[in-house]
Amino acid sequence: MRERTVTPLPGGPADWPAPPWVRTWSTRRGPDLGLQGSTAPELVHQHRQWLAQTLRIRPWWLTQVHGVEVRTDRDEREEGADAAVTRQTGIGCLVLTADCLPVLFCHEREPVVGAAHAGWRGLAAGVLEHTLQAMAVDPAGVLAWLGPAIGPQAFEVGAEVRAHFLRSQPEAGEAFRPGQEGRWWADLPALARLRLARLGVTRIYGGGHCTVRENELFYSYRKEGPGAGRMGHVVWMAEQP
Repeated sequence: MRERTVTPLPGGPADWPAPPWVRTWSTRRGPDLGLQGSTAPELVHQHRQWLAQTLRIRPWWLTQVHGVEVRTDRDEREEGADAAVTRQTGIGCLVLTADCLPVLFCHEREPVVGAAHAGWRGLAAGVLEHTLQAMAVDPAGVLAWLGPAIGPQAFEVGAEVRAHFLRSQPEAGEAFRPGQEGRWWADLPALARLRLARLGVTRIYGGGHCTVRENELFYSYRKEGPGAGRMGHVVWMAEQP
């Protein structure tokens, strides 16, 4: 069951060498931030308001669909977006997860930040590519942080998932190891690193927490089912460089 009491904002900032004007926060188990499937939407709204007030930002709340659409300063779509990019201060690019991989972005010099919700479907479809395209900067100067997600010891997929990745990137085979009865264990953070490296992003951090194996700290849809809550991962700029 989802928590029904407002608790102190858990979590912490991303561990990456971002510029001083870039801020981040990644929540853990505690306040449920997800409206989809929630049995207590009023409480979720309270949690969302509390996050915004605590961090002193205006978060962009997306309705995620495992796709590749990106919300930007010029295209303020919320429905059907799985990533966000902004050049405005005080705007929080935020994605929700409970096993999927959250990826936060910034640039070492340019005033731009972004966030992407990268489950295997979105990752394979190109959500990271679309996010970087929306940032419109030299990828060599981009930093990426991978948040908590289902780990390679817990993410078992069918052969069709592996084949889907191999069709567009043959080297993705190194992120899969054989399971039983024709199934495979997939390393979602490794797949993201391969995608980012192909795009020219080599400064990649995080990716070491598994939401299933560390379920006492993180929500996990695969372990908890539809009643699992959602964590929020947000990046914003406190001031222009």
